Amino acid sequence: MILQLSPPPPAVSAALTETQVRVSSDFSGARIVLYGAVFDPAQRPSDVVVIVRGPDQPVRIARKVRVAGLWVNSRPVVFQGAPGFYMAASNRPLEEIARFGVLRRLGAGVDHLPIRAPAEQRMETRYGVRDVVVSSLGEDYLQWRRAVVRLKVNNRLYAEDQRGVSFVDRGLFRAEIALPAQAPIGDYRADIVLFQNGVPVSTRTRTLTVEKVGVERTLYLWAHERPWLYGLGAMAFALLVGWGASRVFRRD
Repeated sequence: MILQLSPPPPAVSAALTETQVRVSSDFSGARIVLYGAVFDPAQRPSDVVVIVRGPDQPVRIARKVRVAGLWVNSRPVVFQGAPGFYMAASNRPLEEIARFGVLRRLGAGVDHLPIRAPAEQRMETRYGVRDVVVSSLGEDYLQWRRAVVRLKVNNRLYAEDQRGVSFVDRGLFRAEIALPAQAPIGDYRADIVLFQNGVPVSTRTRTLTVEKVGVERTLYLWAHERPWLYGLGAMAFALLVGWGASRVFRRD
């Protein structure tokens, strides 16, 4: 009796050239390369999607409205849990790799990016897709969300590259993560997803830390861990500088 062993399931593996980015006063951004490999004895056609998310941050936005001939800010809307940095890279357009529902579930692509909406909202299931946002903002919700994404894209904090993953050899691929100078401090997560026939079959996760160093780190920790003391120190420093300037430039 001959036993036929089924081939091992396909798998993906990857590594970052750097796992720690140090931010100093002259930091102008960084480029990190991700290298990976697809392991599939059957050599079936594969797609790779890389999703990088930075630490979540609240985003507060307002809209200009005309009141009595004057332009003023409307009531602000606060989006909780918007990632401070987001990048989705793939070897071909995402809509050619998987269906809408799969991309939405994975948060693959700026259009599918999960952003916690304002508190006055609820979640529903529509058209077979989970987590459809129904907000008291009504039809304006999508406009507000697009505004958040547009601001992040303009600041190079959100990006989607449909050719950002390139296969350099059979089963070997690479992608670049471009961090701008204004990249937020904190822990980043890179998910590498292997697709076959529109289905995610393997996932690997790698982490990246962006942290301040030197005097910038000391001030950053002071401001976030002891905000009241930091505020008093900043006020005392401003008073001291003002007093010193008045002494220097005082006229007799």
